Amino acid sequence: MEETGIGIWGVPLAILAGAIRVSTPFIFVSLGETITERSGRINLGLEGTLVFGAMTAYAIAVLSGSAWLGVLAAMGAGALFGLLHGWICKFPKVNDIAIGIAMMQFGLGLAFFLGKSFIQPSAPHLPAIPFGLWASSPQVQAALNINVLFLIGGALAVFLWWAFRNTKTGLILRVVGDSTDAARAMGIDPDRIRLIATAVGGSLAAVGGAYLSLYYPGSWNEGISSGQGLMAVALVIFARWNPIGCFLAALLFGGAGALGPALQSVGVTQGYYLFYAAPYVLTLAILIATSSPNRSLAGAPGALSLTK
Repeated sequence: MEETGIGIWGVPLAILAGAIRVSTPFIFVSLGETITERSGRINLGLEGTLVFGAMTAYAIAVLSGSAWLGVLAAMGAGALFGLLHGWICKFPKVNDIAIGIAMMQFGLGLAFFLGKSFIQPSAPHLPAIPFGLWASSPQVQAALNINVLFLIGGALAVFLWWAFRNTKTGLILRVVGDSTDAARAMGIDPDRIRLIATAVGGSLAAVGGAYLSLYYPGSWNEGISSGQGLMAVALVIFARWNPIGCFLAALLFGGAGALGPALQSVGVTQGYYLFYAAPYVLTLAILIATSSPNRSLAGAPGALSLTK
């Protein structure tokens, strides 16, 4: 009877465990992009930032023996990428989207070039908290073995949701994102605020990369990312620039990405590979559902490039 119960709950537990693992990079990249877009700027270069952050975190962890130093180094590298992106975008007649694509290619190329010597060495992994020790089932224990960064991401989503509404910094960010002219009339420098927001967004995206290389899958290679940085932009639109919505949407994306491995883990040998495309199909569906020439995106910052 116990084995039957495990079999019945095998797929949901595998999807839950996979959703938590797969969603963590989406959480950090989407929260970072939410901060950036709330300031009125879009950053499509986060895929490059994510991969460069993964390489930086892995390299520093190998050299220092500390996974957390790797995460901090990734945050610094991501902030530098964000500062460069924001500095270029402040010039007149510079297109945010075009610069983002260029920064994405720059980040990918630089990561692959500098990271070649770190493909073989082994780095320490980030810790996880075993919330399932109370359970006798290995599946339940595995599903509740939760990485610390996932918990930090959830707490950060709640904090940002509160900060956007209840702090002076959140108000300034929203004013700049809604109207450049209104911000200037209030004595706020929109370029400086957007520069800082893009740097913070880049640092958070790099944390998502650090998670990939230091926990799941827990290695550095040139194929470590499968477009999470770009998909996170669609996720932010889907969540309507709401940090808590980003967290929940990231779990949805993570669950979609976990369908294929979950079916494979319970012995499904035919057709499971089709579900590996679920996150990409979901991204396409979201972009189609949120696109309309007759209506604006609800919750979109007024100065955001997407609305122009």
